[in-house]
Amino acid sequence: MPNLTDVGSIRALLNRHDFTFSKSLGQNFLVNPAVCPRMAEACAESHAEGVVEIGPGIGVLTQELVQRFRKVVCYELDSRLLPVLGETLAAYDNVCVRNEDVLKADIPALLAQSFGGMRVSVCANLPYYITSPILMFLLENRFPFSNVTVMVQKEAADRICAPVGSRLAGALTAAVHYYAEPEKLFSVSRGSFLPAPNVDSTVIRLTVREKPAVEVADEARFFRLIAAAFAQRRKTAVNSISAGTGLSKQTVEDALLSLGFEKNVRAETFTLEDFAALDAALLRSAARE
Repeated sequence: MPNLTDVGSIRALLNRHDFTFSKSLGQNFLVNPAVCPRMAEACAESHAEGVVEIGPGIGVLTQELVQRFRKVVCYELDSRLLPVLGETLAAYDNVCVRNEDVLKADIPALLAQSFGGMRVSVCANLPYYITSPILMFLLENRFPFSNVTVMVQKEAADRICAPVGSRLAGALTAAVHYYAEPEKLFSVSRGSFLPAPNVDSTVIRLTVREKPAVEVADEARFFRLIAAAFAQRRKTAVNSISAGTGLSKQTVEDALLSLGFEKNVRAETFTLEDFAALDAALLRSAARE
C-alpha cells in the first residue's frame, strides 16, 4: 500500500492511473502526515459510529477514518479517482465510495440504508470554491449529523467562526451559528498540500444544535432579512434591509427604533437575537399595514 503522505509515492500512484490534477475541482491532496489523524480524532470525539466523507481524493483522510468508525461512506465527484481509491482503500471492508455529487445525494436514504440507525458525522477536506454550498446543504436540510469537521480556507474559517455581531461576521456566519456551534481546531499551512495552494487552511468543527439558536416564525423570511442586511455592508441597516427586502425605509427605521437601535446602525453589529427581534418587529409592522 502506497504511503499517501510521501510525495514520491503519491506521484507514482497517480502516474500508474494516468491521473492529473484538476484546477476546476480544486484538487489539493494532503501530504502532511500530522493533519489527517488530528482531523479524524476531532470528528470521532462525538462518539459517532459512522462518517460521511466528502471528496476523499486519493484516500489519505479516509485511511484514518476507517480505523476510527464502523462505517465510512465517501462521495467523490471525479470518476478518475475511483481506480486510485480502489487501490488505496483495498485493505478495508468498512468503506464505500460513491461517484456522486453530494449536493445531489439523497442523504436520508443513505443514512437509512448504509448506516442503519448509527450516529453519523461528516469529515472532509473541502474544495475552497464549494465550501459555503456544502456547509449550507448539510445544515439547512437538518440531516441528523452529530458534527461536521472540515478543512476550509483560513479566511472562510475566520468568517464562519467569528461571533455574530463582530466585523468579520456575514450572512454565512449568521446561518452557521443558527444551526450549529462552530469552533476552530487547528491551522494547516499551504505547504501541507500537493500541489500547494496559494492560501493557508484551518480545520473547523460544527457541532450541530438540537434546535436552532433562536426561534423565528419563518426561517426563509429570517434568512432573506439577514442576506439583505449584509448585501450592502457599507450602508446602514435601514438602507440595506430596505433595498434587499422591498420594505420602505420608514418601516425598517421604525422597527429598529422600537427595539432601541439608532437609525444609523449597521447590520454587522447585530447578534442572532437582534436579527430575530428585528424579524418579529418587521412582521408586526407588516401586519399593521
